[in-house]
Amino acid sequence: MANGPMDRRAFGEQPDRPDAPFTGRGAEYTGRYVILLDQSNQESGLEALRASADIAPVERIRGTDAANVAELLERPDVSVLFEELGAAVVEVRPDQRHALVTTAEAEPSIIAAEPERMVYASVITAPQQAPTAFFPAYRSDEGVVERHTKAEIAAAQGPAWDERNWTWGLQAIRANMSSLTGRGVKIAVLDTGVDTDHPDLAGRIDETVSFVPGETVEDGHGHGTHCIGTAAGPASPQQGPRYGVASEARVLAAKVLSNAGSGTDGQILAAMAWAVAHGARVISMSLGAAVQPGELFPQTYEQLAQRALQRGTVIVAAAGNESSRPQAIRPVGRPANCPSILAVASLDRALTVSSFSSAGINGQGGEVNIAAPGRAVHSAAPGGGYQSMSGTSMATPHVAGVLALLAQAAPNASAEDLKASLLSSAFPLTQPVRDVGSGLLQAP
Repeated sequence: MANGPMDRRAFGEQPDRPDAPFTGRGAEYTGRYVILLDQSNQESGLEALRASADIAPVERIRGTDAANVAELLERPDVSVLFEELGAAVVEVRPDQRHALVTTAEAEPSIIAAEPERMVYASVITAPQQAPTAFFPAYRSDEGVVERHTKAEIAAAQGPAWDERNWTWGLQAIRANMSSLTGRGVKIAVLDTGVDTDHPDLAGRIDETVSFVPGETVEDGHGHGTHCIGTAAGPASPQQGPRYGVASEARVLAAKVLSNAGSGTDGQILAAMAWAVAHGARVISMSLGAAVQPGELFPQTYEQLAQRALQRGTVIVAAAGNESSRPQAIRPVGRPANCPSILAVASLDRALTVSSFSSAGINGQGGEVNIAAPGRAVHSAAPGGGYQSMSGTSMATPHVAGVLALLAQAAPNASAEDLKASLLSSAFPLTQPVRDVGSGLLQAP
C-alpha cells in the first residue's frame, strides 16, 4: 500500500475496543466504509472492491454537485464516489467486510479504508444535562463551571473586558485593531447549518447545502449559526458588541450534523469535497470524536486534508472538550488530530487554557497547533438573536476568521503559507505547548 500497512484498528477489528472513548461509550459505526483511492487510478481500486467484496454500485459525484448526496449516502444499495478528492463511501454486506479489508490491504490503488464513524455535537446549556461521550461536548459555562471552585471560576474570568463594542474574544486576538475584513475570501463552515434569515448573516452566505437526509440547511440546533457568526459576523451587528472576525468574508454553509447534533464521516467528507470545489480558502469544523492515548489519526481525513491543502484550502478543527483539568487531561480528538488539520484549543478570559480543552498528548499529528478564545463566547443564534457558548468549538471559528484575513492580505499565498503565517504570528503563552500550541491567535 502507498502508506504502508494499515493499523488493524482502522478496519474495526477491535476485540479490546482500543478506540472506546474515556467515558465508556464505544465508538459508533454505520456499517459503511470510507475508502481513499489513488487519484490517478481510482477505477482500479473500485474494480478490485467490486470483484472481491461485491460493493454496492457506485454513484459518481463531482465536488460542486451536492444534489441528492444526502439521500445517496443513506441508501443501502448505493456507494458514493467523490471524484475530485478520490474518496468513496461504500456499502458492503457484513459477510463481505473481511474481503473488503483484505483487498484494501493488497490493492496499491487503495490508500486507506476505514469504517465510517458517527460524529456528534452537543451543547450543554444546563448543569443537569450530561455531556455526550463524544466531543464536541460543547459545554456551556454552566455545564463546565459546576465542577469547579469559586476561586477557579474567578481565575477563569480573568480581568474585566469592556465588551460594549467588541467581544472579549475579538479583543484578545486583536481583531479590533485590524483593518482587514476578509473581503472576497470564502470560509466554509461544516456544522449544524445556519439561520439564513438572521439579520446579521442574511446576504453574507454564498452557498448552502445540507448533507443530512430529510433536513434543510436551516439550523435547528444553534451550534452552526454561532460558529458562522464568530468566523464572519458583520462589523455592525443589529444588537450588542461586534462578534465576527472577518466581517466581509463570504460564507459557505454545509450542514453535516443534524438538528440533534449527529452526523457521519461520509457526510463530513462529502462537505469537504463540496467546499474545496466551491473555492473555500478555509474550512472550519467544530466537530469530531474522542480518541484514546496513542490512537492513530484517521488516514482518510489526513489524506483529504493534504489534497485540500494542495488546492489552496486550509482546514481547522476543534481540539475537543474531553478534559477535566486538573484531574484529567485527554488527547486531541479526531479529525483535529490529523497532521494536516490545525487543532484549536480553548482559552478562558484570563488567557489560560480552558478546563475542558483537550491537549496534545498524542504524537503523529495529535498536537494542539494554536489556541483561541473559547469560553463565554457571544455570537449569533437561530431566530435572529444571540447567545453565549463555550467550547473548543467556539475557539475554532476565531481561527477560521483570522485565516480569511490573512488570505485577503496575501491573495496569492499557498495554503501552507497561510498556515505558517498564522502560527508564526501567535502570541507566546507561558502555558505548555501541549495545551496551547504556538500560543494565542493574533489577527494581522
